[in-house]
Amino acid sequence: MMKLERIVIKVGSNVLTRPDGTLDVTRISAIVDQIAVLHHRGIEITLVSSGAVASGRSEMRHSVTRALDPVSQRQLYSAVGQAKLINRYYEFFREHGIECGQILTTKENFATRRHYLNQKHCIEVMLQNRVIPIVNENDTVSVTELMFTDNDELSGLIASMMNADALFLLSNIDGIYDGNPADPGSRVIADISADTDVSRFIQDGKSTFGRGGMLTKNRIARKVAGEGISVIVANGKRENILIDLADNLDTIPHTLFHPAQEVTSSVKKWIAHSEGFAKGEIHISRPAAEALLSGRGASLLPIGVTDVKGEFEKGDIVKVIGEDGTLLALGRTSSDSAEVMESKGSRGGRHVIHADYLYIE
Repeated sequence: MMKLERIVIKVGSNVLTRPDGTLDVTRISAIVDQIAVLHHRGIEITLVSSGAVASGRSEMRHSVTRALDPVSQRQLYSAVGQAKLINRYYEFFREHGIECGQILTTKENFATRRHYLNQKHCIEVMLQNRVIPIVNENDTVSVTELMFTDNDELSGLIASMMNADALFLLSNIDGIYDGNPADPGSRVIADISADTDVSRFIQDGKSTFGRGGMLTKNRIARKVAGEGISVIVANGKRENILIDLADNLDTIPHTLFHPAQEVTSSVKKWIAHSEGFAKGEIHISRPAAEALLSGRGASLLPIGVTDVKGEFEKGDIVKVIGEDGTLLALGRTSSDSAEVMESKGSRGGRHVIHADYLYIE
C-alpha cells in the first residue's frame, strides 16, 4: 500500500466539463466530497484544477457579441471563470468545514530558485494550517510561449516541489492503454516502471477541452516517478475515484508509475523540471558524457567542455548536450557563459557544474 501523507491531485478539463464545454458543477461537488474525506483523515492535499476557461465559457456563452481570437477568448473566459470556479470550490469545501485558498501561477515563477521557493513556502504554510491549496495557471497573463504544456506539467512541478508521496492525474479515461482507448480490445496498462516502454501505444493527440494528452502524461509521470513519487493516471469521472485510489487501488482500472527507490534532492527536483527555462547549452565530449552517465556522481569539469551556446549568468540553468546532439543533463552553472567558454578544454580549475546541481536526463 502506498504511503499517502501528502498528495497532489490534478483534475483535468475533460473531467470538469460537460460535452458542450460548460462546467460540470455536480462533478466538482463529488470531487470535493472525496477530498474532504481524505483531508479529515489527516492527508495533506494540494489540488491542481483546470476548469477556469470552461467556467467562464458557461458564464458568458450568451454575452460575447463579437468574434474573439483564441488568446483573447482564453484571457476573457479565464478572467471571468477563475473567480467563479474558486467560489464554487469555496462553497463546496465550506460545507465540510474546510478552508481553501487560490494560487495562480505562471511558468516564469518556476524559472528562478527564489520564486520557486516562495511558492513552495506559500503552499507549505497553507498545508500546515489545514487549508486546501487550489493551484491553476494564470491564463489571463500567460501567452503561448510561456504557457505550461497543460496542467499535467504544472501538477508534476507542484508534486516535485512539495515532495509529495503521490500524484493523482485524473483524466476522462481509465489510464494508459495498450492501444486506442476506443478499441474494445485495448487494455489499461496497470504498472509502468522505469524500463517499461509504452511509447508505441500512446497517440500524440490532445484532449477535447484541454491542451495535453496521454503523451504529456507519460512524459511528466515518468519524470516525477523518477524522483521517487508514485504517479497514478485514472478516470476522474468514476464515482468515488479518489477514495478507491487511496483504499482500493487493486479493484479499479488505473496506470501506476512506480517510484524510483532513490529519492532526488529538492534542488535536483527543481532542476529536473527546468528544461523550458534553460538559458543556454554546454556541449561536452564523449569521455565527459561517459563520466556524467556513470552513476558515480561526477561533476562537469572544464576539460570536458567542447562548446558553449547562448549567454547565461552564474547560477542559471543550462542544457548539457552530448556529441550527437542529445540532451544528457540539466544543470546550474558555477560560472557565466564567457568564463565557461574561456576555460573550455583546460585541465584544472573549478567545476563548471557541480554534481549536486546536475540532473541526468
